[in-house]
Amino acid sequence: MERISALANPHRLRIIAALSIHGHSYISQLARELGMSRPLMHLHLRKLEEAGLVKSRMELSKDGKAHHYFEVVDFRIDLTPPAIVEAVRTLASPNDTFDP
Repeated sequence: MERISALANPHRLRIIAALSIHGHSYISQLARELGMSRPLMHLHLRKLEEAGLVKSRMELSKDGKAHHYFEVVDFRIDLTPPAIVEAVRTLASPNDTFDP
């Protein structure tokens, strides 16, 4: 369910799409491309990495700068009705009256 929760955010879907197209990218490059601040990009990438949807590594550029690169991990999610019920339980707020 952690993967479904991580993908429930449209910014994270855009990040997965950008990484899928480019193969890998570093935080500043992704932030510029998607019009997002670096701290917000880092937060979303951390959530995606915790869910096992992306992986990261440090690389040195030609000019000697260290960049934190991210790439998509090959994944598959079987979205079934029982999986949706379980995901709804993790997303419910205290004010929700719906209890599956």
